[in-house]
Amino acid sequence: MSVILVFLALITAIAGWWLSRQRLMSKPWLEAGPVTAFPETEAPIVHPAKLGLGVFLAVVGALFALMISAYFMRMVYADWQPAPVPGLLWLNTAMLVLASVALQCAVVAAHKGQADNLRLALLAGALTSTVFLGGQLLAWRDLAAQGYFATENPAVSFFYLITAMHGLHIIGGMVALGRTNVRALRGESAARLVLSTELCAMYWHVLLVVWLVLFAVLMGWAADFIDICRRLLS
Repeated sequence: MSVILVFLALITAIAGWWLSRQRLMSKPWLEAGPVTAFPETEAPIVHPAKLGLGVFLAVVGALFALMISAYFMRMVYADWQPAPVPGLLWLNTAMLVLASVALQCAVVAAHKGQADNLRLALLAGALTSTVFLGGQLLAWRDLAAQGYFATENPAVSFFYLITAMHGLHIIGGMVALGRTNVRALRGESAARLVLSTELCAMYWHVLLVVWLVLFAVLMGWAADFIDICRRLLS
């Protein structure tokens, strides 16, 4: 439990630091003198859309942290029987990594005005994300074929819940990514797609980190790490 509290505190600290860098509490209208004399009082460079997405992603991180906390608290009971983790999750993880890399390449292409590379990278990000979602559904089917259903035991229920929640966030991001792809395919200039591409990449990077943590939890690595920490601290 203490490890989870530390994790939540870390997320809060990162979110607070990031928000403080946006100078939300600055009052440039109270300063006297030329603008160049106060370089730290100008309007924040970060676009409001990025600021809003950053706050939303902080909430998403806290939500998954609470789910992981519930996972660890529930697994100490006798009825907890972990199901075998489908090997397909490795391939799905690779697909999500490729999606994140593709969207980062799209950001670079958008800044350089490379419209063709931008369209290719956006399409690659959408396709690999779709493969990831399809792979998650296949992983569910494999578990069900082995007789592991959501009502089988708490461990299996948590597996379905955690992967479903993450998948829903991916689907939500696919809406924005799909709109960006449509705009790119219609021939909109790369300069006008910079912001939307950056937002998509930012969203995917965070969801990739979240998935890597969830993957470690489902594989049992996180529990082993916590046991090692407890032994070191005891």
